[in-house]
Amino acid sequence: MSTNNRITKLFNIKYPLIQAGMVWASGWKLASAVSNAGGLGIIGAGSMYPEVLKEHLLKFKKATNKPFAVNVPMLYPNVEEIMQIIIEEKVPIVFTSAGNPKTWTKFLQDHGITVVHVVSSVKFALKSQQAGVDAVVAEGFEAGGHNGRDETTSFTLIPMVKEKLDIPLIAAGGIATGRGMLAAMVLGADAVQIGSRFVASNEASSHISFKEMVVNAQEGDTKLTLKELAPVRLLKNKFFDDIQELYAKNSSKEELQQLLGRARAKKGMFEGDLVEGELEIGQISGLIKNIKPAADIVTEIIEEFEKVKSQINQF
Repeated sequence: MSTNNRITKLFNIKYPLIQAGMVWASGWKLASAVSNAGGLGIIGAGSMYPEVLKEHLLKFKKATNKPFAVNVPMLYPNVEEIMQIIIEEKVPIVFTSAGNPKTWTKFLQDHGITVVHVVSSVKFALKSQQAGVDAVVAEGFEAGGHNGRDETTSFTLIPMVKEKLDIPLIAAGGIATGRGMLAAMVLGADAVQIGSRFVASNEASSHISFKEMVVNAQEGDTKLTLKELAPVRLLKNKFFDDIQELYAKNSSKEELQQLLGRARAKKGMFEGDLVEGELEIGQISGLIKNIKPAADIVTEIIEEFEKVKSQINQF
């Protein structure tokens, strides 16, 4: 692994490998396990009330003294309170998503916090750079959870963003192996952000039934839907079929919203309702075959990365 890496220097971590801040999966247990293994662990604040986030931060700090980040979707209703806790608890790095990077970047940086913004297009990568963020995550269409409308795949998005960006670039979407990590970095990324693979870890706070469904998923078992509300990639289940039925009837945006309701993601990913729940996961789930400790996942990815890199001349 190169010691001259812009992301490892920026975050003060060993490996340019970041665990995504996923709702209902990324609590303090997963984040601290990844940080302790040499990556960057992220606590996903998107599914946490402010007081819950505070509790996770305190537990994280007892589990490790390594660098970490908090992911904040800016659509979040209590975002002001969340940002206040981030300042109080001296969170070193914040990943913002689903909103305008201008809103919080300067405020956070004025408090000594490194800011990274998640985008799914070249246009928003440039806007993020203009807003002064320290790095950008470019997330391809393959990714799980909330996603870009343009359906630009990671293989296309990474080099396009790289061409326009001066600041460090983190690639996300469809990466779960050392080979995938190396491919992303060959295309111009300084690091990778991995979500789905860490859902199938012992420490992920998501329900065991959901983890098992991820492991059993095959190619084609996920689909991007609900573009009218906010595009999201889901495993196909009864709830997904209900969405398709509404589309077949040319239903309105309001009817889609009504079906979605509240707490669908919690019901599926956290409580394990595989029938009526919203099950967010990436296309790469078809390649995930087991549930194991997060530290083993990090080691496995880095070892494969180094092995394949050493064999690169044969190509």
